Amino acid sequence: MDLSSSNQLQNPLLQKIAQTKRRQSKIRDSHINLSHGSGGKAMRDLIDDVFIQSFDNPILSQLEDQASFNLANLLQQGDRLAFTTDSYVVDPLFFPGSDIGELAINGTINDLAVSGAKPLYLTCSVILEEGLPLETLRRVVASMQAAAKNAGVQIVTGDTKVVHRGAADKLFINTAGIGVIPTGVNISAHNIQPGDAIIINGELGNHGTAILIARGELALETDIQSDCQPLHSLVATILNVCPEIHAMRDATRGGLATVLNEFALTSNVGIRLHEESIPIREEVKGVCEILGLEPLYLANEGKLVVVVKQDNADKVLAAMKTHPAGKDSCIVGEVIASPPGVVFLKTTFGAERIVDMLVGDQLPRIC
Repeated sequence: MDLSSSNQLQNPLLQKIAQTKRRQSKIRDSHINLSHGSGGKAMRDLIDDVFIQSFDNPILSQLEDQASFNLANLLQQGDRLAFTTDSYVVDPLFFPGSDIGELAINGTINDLAVSGAKPLYLTCSVILEEGLPLETLRRVVASMQAAAKNAGVQIVTGDTKVVHRGAADKLFINTAGIGVIPTGVNISAHNIQPGDAIIINGELGNHGTAILIARGELALETDIQSDCQPLHSLVATILNVCPEIHAMRDATRGGLATVLNEFALTSNVGIRLHEESIPIREEVKGVCEILGLEPLYLANEGKLVVVVKQDNADKVLAAMKTHPAGKDSCIVGEVIASPPGVVFLKTTFGAERIVDMLVGDQLPRIC
């Protein structure tokens, strides 16, 4: 019986047999080699055994060159699509509190969430270095699936490439995401106005510090863990009490300082921060003092910056505090009319200093 016949494959039983046969493919190598990116049987076995087995869902199981969706179903959830992409090259791959796989899923989810969108579908493309242990790849993929399941999203398509030893740093991941923005939600930095309040959902700099310590290049010990977490549920809680959020962004590379500088330039306003209101762990401050770093520029992977009309600030803050990802939320500053495009920090001594855009690379390879 020819299972490749298009007519015969319309039979559900034969489809199931073909699917089962495909899923029985097992990769027997212990490390990635160039044949795993050749497009032949070794690559198919790798995809079946590592990726399909972990990410399996009805859309992905079609194994087409693209994922297709029912537009009518999407339109029932909102009137616009949000679409984003990001690449992850963190070193080390595993660090206190998270790893590159969870980071890739949550990072893309959060880029969608800050538009107000409900994240639905993700892609997963990987660049593997020759010699990467298969067990390392399996750990990363399992972490990605666990993060996707926890967030209620599906990984529906992807790609795999293998490069020569030394041409990459073990494993790079690119993810893209699609979400639906509810009708009536319009979150943009262009909405920011003088008088608005600035709220964050907790301690800053934990992720950047955890990565730095995990590299083992410094004789420092700390129990700080990455704050990597999905934020879409927190965003939904915020929008439930106040759909009129002016702006929202996750403070990843460049930290809080870079996000606020981007806001100030986009909306042509000034921003004043209050140092005494900004939550930063003493351990993070200590590491920064030793290394000459500024905590406001340190990377985060689970921190949200919300800009909201002052009249709505208290109810938004109260709602955020009811959510596990927002229990430590606080108001850290306000928007001012002038000078436009400038971010100030009012220090604990009462003086003010300018917090400029990050110049150079304070902490490389953090996401």
